[in-house]
Amino acid sequence: MAVNVVLAEDQEVVRAGLRLIIDGLGGFRVVAEAADGEQAVTAVFGHRPDVVLMDVQMPVLDGVAAVRRIHEGWPHDGPPPPVLMLTTFDAEEYVLGALRAGAVGYVLKTVPPEGLAAALLTASQGGSVLSPQVARKLIARVTREPTASSGVEPGRTDGLTGKEQEVLSLIAHGLSNAEIATRLGCSESTVKSRVARAADRGCAALLRAGPALRCPRPRGHIGARLGDIAGEPRARGRGT
Repeated sequence: MAVNVVLAEDQEVVRAGLRLIIDGLGGFRVVAEAADGEQAVTAVFGHRPDVVLMDVQMPVLDGVAAVRRIHEGWPHDGPPPPVLMLTTFDAEEYVLGALRAGAVGYVLKTVPPEGLAAALLTASQGGSVLSPQVARKLIARVTREPTASSGVEPGRTDGLTGKEQEVLSLIAHGLSNAEIATRLGCSESTVKSRVARAADRGCAALLRAGPALRCPRPRGHIGARLGDIAGEPRARGRGT
Protein backbone atom coordinates (compact mmCIF):
# COMPACT_ATOMS: atom_id res chain seq x y z
CA MET A 1 0.00 0.00 0.00
CA ALA A 2 1.34 3.42 -0.99
CA VAL A 3 2.31 6.05 1.55
CA ASN A 4 -0.05 8.99 0.97
CA VAL A 5 1.62 12.41 0.96
CA VAL A 6 0.26 15.95 1.12
CA LEU A 7 2.75 18.28 -0.59
CA ALA A 8 2.88 21.95 0.44
CA GLU A 9 5.18 24.24 -1.58
CA ASP A 10 4.35 27.71 -2.87
CA GLN A 11 6.54 27.76 -5.99
CA GLU A 12 4.75 25.92 -8.79
CA VAL A 13 7.89 24.75 -10.59
CA VAL A 14 9.39 23.34 -7.40
CA ARG A 15 6.10 21.73 -6.41
CA ALA A 16 5.78 20.09 -9.82
CA GLY A 17 9.34 18.78 -9.55
CA LEU A 18 8.72 17.41 -6.07
CA ARG A 19 5.57 15.65 -7.22
CA LEU A 20 7.46 14.01 -10.09
CA ILE A 21 10.12 12.84 -7.67
CA ILE A 22 7.70 11.53 -5.02
CA ASP A 23 5.36 9.80 -7.46
CA GLY A 24 8.39 8.26 -9.17
CA LEU A 25 9.92 6.87 -5.99
CA GLY A 26 7.66 3.83 -5.82
CA GLY A 27 5.52 3.25 -2.75
CA PHE A 28 4.53 6.91 -2.40
CA ARG A 29 1.58 8.88 -3.78
CA VAL A 30 0.87 12.61 -3.63
CA VAL A 31 -2.84 12.85 -2.76
CA ALA A 32 -3.06 16.65 -2.53
CA GLU A 33 -0.99 19.77 -3.19
CA ALA A 34 -1.01 23.14 -1.47
CA ALA A 35 0.46 26.48 -2.53
CA ASP A 36 0.22 28.15 0.89
CA GLY A 37 -0.11 27.26 4.54
CA GLU A 38 -3.89 27.68 4.69
CA GLN A 39 -4.34 25.29 1.76
CA ALA A 40 -1.95 22.87 3.44
CA VAL A 41 -3.98 22.75 6.65
CA THR A 42 -7.21 22.24 4.69
CA ALA A 43 -5.64 19.47 2.58
CA VAL A 44 -4.26 17.67 5.62
CA PHE A 45 -7.58 17.83 7.48
CA GLY A 46 -9.46 16.64 4.41
CA HIS A 47 -7.16 13.89 3.12
CA ARG A 48 -5.66 12.58 6.39
CA PRO A 49 -2.38 11.57 4.71
CA ASP A 50 0.31 9.30 6.11
CA VAL A 51 2.87 12.12 6.00
CA VAL A 52 3.05 15.81 5.06
CA LEU A 53 5.94 17.41 3.17
CA MET A 54 5.88 21.09 4.10
CA ASP A 55 7.86 24.08 2.86
CA VAL A 56 8.83 26.67 5.49
CA GLN A 57 8.33 29.97 3.67
CA MET A 58 4.86 30.22 2.11
CA PRO A 59 2.30 33.01 1.68
CA VAL A 60 -0.88 33.46 3.75
CA LEU A 61 0.37 31.11 6.47
CA ASP A 62 3.97 29.96 6.73
CA GLY A 63 4.93 26.31 7.15
CA VAL A 64 5.76 26.55 10.85
CA ALA A 65 2.41 28.17 11.66
CA ALA A 66 0.66 25.56 9.48
CA VAL A 67 2.29 22.73 11.46
CA ARG A 68 1.16 24.34 14.70
CA ARG A 69 -2.39 24.74 13.41
CA ILE A 70 -2.50 21.11 12.24
CA HIS A 71 -1.56 19.95 15.74
CA GLU A 72 -3.85 22.34 17.58
CA GLY A 73 -6.89 21.93 15.34
CA TRP A 74 -6.75 18.27 14.27
CA PRO A 75 -10.46 17.36 13.89
CA HIS A 76 -10.18 13.58 13.72
CA ASP A 77 -9.60 10.80 16.22
CA GLY A 78 -6.00 9.82 16.79
CA PRO A 79 -2.90 11.94 16.29
CA PRO A 80 -2.36 14.21 13.28
CA PRO A 81 -0.05 12.98 10.51
CA PRO A 82 3.69 13.61 10.88
CA VAL A 83 5.02 16.69 9.12
CA LEU A 84 8.43 16.71 7.46
CA MET A 85 9.86 20.13 6.62
CA LEU A 86 11.72 20.42 3.30
CA THR A 87 13.41 23.72 2.56
CA THR A 88 16.52 25.57 1.46
CA PHE A 89 16.74 27.16 4.93
CA ASP A 90 18.98 25.56 7.56
CA ALA A 91 19.14 28.64 9.81
CA GLU A 92 18.61 27.77 13.46
CA GLU A 93 15.51 29.94 13.81
CA TYR A 94 13.65 27.95 11.16
CA VAL A 95 14.85 24.58 12.45
CA LEU A 96 13.83 25.34 16.00
CA GLY A 97 10.50 26.85 15.02
CA ALA A 98 9.56 23.84 12.92
CA LEU A 99 10.55 21.24 15.51
CA ARG A 100 8.92 23.08 18.39
CA ALA A 101 5.72 23.48 16.36
CA GLY A 102 5.52 19.69 16.08
CA ALA A 103 7.37 18.77 12.89
CA VAL A 104 9.07 15.37 13.10
CA GLY A 105 11.92 16.24 10.79
CA TYR A 106 13.77 18.86 8.80
CA VAL A 107 15.64 18.13 5.58
CA LEU A 108 17.14 20.39 2.93
CA LYS A 109 16.23 20.57 -0.74
CA THR A 110 19.67 19.34 -1.72
CA VAL A 111 18.66 15.89 -0.45
CA PRO A 112 18.88 13.21 -3.19
CA PRO A 113 15.68 11.36 -4.16
CA GLU A 114 16.67 8.24 -2.22
CA GLY A 115 17.28 10.41 0.84
CA LEU A 116 13.88 12.03 0.47
CA ALA A 117 12.26 8.59 0.17
CA ALA A 118 13.98 7.41 3.35
CA ALA A 119 12.96 10.58 5.19
CA LEU A 120 9.32 10.29 4.11
CA LEU A 121 9.17 6.63 5.05
CA THR A 122 10.81 7.22 8.43
CA ALA A 123 8.46 10.10 9.20
CA SER A 124 5.38 8.13 8.11
CA GLN A 125 6.39 5.33 10.48
CA GLY A 126 6.70 7.66 13.45
CA GLY A 127 10.43 8.33 13.31
CA SER A 128 12.28 11.62 13.50
CA VAL A 129 14.48 12.91 10.71
CA LEU A 130 17.29 15.48 10.79
CA SER A 131 19.55 16.08 7.80
CA PRO A 132 23.29 15.95 8.57
CA GLN A 133 23.56 19.73 8.04
CA VAL A 134 20.75 20.42 10.50
CA ALA A 135 22.13 17.96 13.05
CA ARG A 136 25.53 19.64 12.85
CA LYS A 137 23.98 23.04 13.55
CA LEU A 138 22.01 21.67 16.48
CA ILE A 139 25.09 20.07 18.01
CA ALA A 140 27.26 23.13 17.41
CA ARG A 141 24.83 25.56 19.00
CA VAL A 142 24.17 23.36 22.04
CA THR A 143 27.63 21.98 22.73
CA ARG A 144 30.49 23.33 20.65
CA GLU A 145 29.93 26.96 19.76
CA PRO A 146 29.20 28.88 22.95
CA THR A 147 29.03 32.61 22.51
CA ALA A 148 28.17 35.56 24.69
CA SER A 149 24.96 36.07 22.71
CA SER A 150 23.86 32.44 22.98
CA GLY A 151 24.42 32.14 26.71
CA VAL A 152 25.56 28.54 26.29
CA GLU A 153 28.62 27.58 28.33
CA PRO A 154 31.49 25.58 26.78
CA GLY A 155 30.94 21.83 26.86
CA ARG A 156 27.40 21.99 28.18
CA THR A 157 24.85 19.62 26.67
CA ASP A 158 21.83 21.23 28.36
CA GLY A 159 19.96 17.99 29.03
CA LEU A 160 21.31 15.84 26.19
CA THR A 161 22.48 12.46 27.41
CA GLY A 162 25.74 11.03 26.15
CA LYS A 163 23.89 8.55 23.94
CA GLU A 164 21.64 11.24 22.46
CA GLN A 165 24.63 13.45 21.70
CA GLU A 166 26.42 10.46 20.14
CA VAL A 167 23.44 9.75 17.87
CA LEU A 168 23.27 13.39 16.74
CA SER A 169 26.99 13.36 16.06
CA LEU A 170 26.69 10.26 13.88
CA ILE A 171 23.79 11.84 11.98
CA ALA A 172 25.93 14.91 11.46
CA HIS A 173 28.56 12.66 9.87
CA GLY A 174 25.97 11.36 7.42
CA LEU A 175 25.17 7.92 8.89
CA SER A 176 21.68 6.47 8.41
CA ASN A 177 19.54 5.14 11.27
CA ALA A 178 20.45 1.59 10.26
CA GLU A 179 24.17 2.38 10.21
CA ILE A 180 23.93 4.12 13.58
CA ALA A 181 22.08 1.14 15.04
CA THR A 182 24.83 -1.20 13.82
CA ARG A 183 27.57 1.09 15.14
CA LEU A 184 25.96 1.40 18.58
CA GLY A 185 24.66 -2.17 18.82
CA CYS A 186 21.02 -1.18 19.27
CA SER A 187 17.79 -1.29 17.26
CA GLU A 188 16.71 1.30 14.71
CA SER A 189 13.69 2.10 16.86
CA THR A 190 16.06 2.97 19.71
CA VAL A 191 18.01 5.26 17.40
CA LYS A 192 14.79 6.98 16.27
CA SER A 193 13.66 7.55 19.86
CA ARG A 194 17.05 9.04 20.76
CA VAL A 195 16.89 11.35 17.76
CA ALA A 196 13.43 12.53 18.80
CA ARG A 197 14.47 13.15 22.41
CA ALA A 198 17.71 14.85 21.35
CA ALA A 199 15.91 17.15 18.94
CA ASP A 200 13.32 18.12 21.54
CA ARG A 201 15.88 18.70 24.31
CA GLY A 202 18.25 20.49 21.97
CA CYS A 203 15.49 22.83 20.85
CA ALA A 204 14.45 23.51 24.43
CA ALA A 205 18.05 24.30 25.37
CA LEU A 206 18.49 26.67 22.45
CA LEU A 207 15.21 28.43 23.17
CA ARG A 208 16.37 28.96 26.77
CA ALA A 209 19.74 30.28 25.62
CA GLY A 210 18.71 33.85 25.06
CA PRO A 211 17.09 36.12 22.48
CA ALA A 212 15.94 34.65 19.19
CA LEU A 213 18.66 34.30 16.60
CA ARG A 214 18.49 36.83 13.82
CA CYS A 215 18.23 34.94 10.53
CA PRO A 216 17.86 37.23 7.50
CA ARG A 217 16.07 35.66 4.57
CA PRO A 218 18.75 34.46 2.15
CA ARG A 219 18.59 34.55 -1.60
CA GLY A 220 17.19 31.09 -2.19
CA HIS A 221 17.53 28.59 -4.96
CA ILE A 222 16.00 25.34 -6.03
CA GLY A 223 18.30 22.53 -4.89
CA ALA A 224 20.48 21.29 -7.75
CA ARG A 225 19.09 17.78 -7.65
CA LEU A 226 15.48 18.98 -7.51
CA GLY A 227 16.04 21.36 -10.41
CA ASP A 228 17.74 18.73 -12.53
CA ILE A 229 15.08 16.08 -11.90
CA ALA A 230 12.24 18.52 -12.50
CA GLY A 231 13.77 19.31 -15.87
CA GLU A 232 14.23 22.96 -14.92
CA PRO A 233 17.43 25.04 -14.74
CA ARG A 234 18.72 25.95 -11.32
CA ALA A 235 16.64 28.93 -10.34
CA ARG A 236 17.74 32.02 -8.53
CA GLY A 237 15.30 34.34 -6.91
CA ARG A 238 13.40 34.49 -3.68
CA GLY A 239 13.95 31.79 -1.07
CA THR A 240 11.61 28.83 -0.71
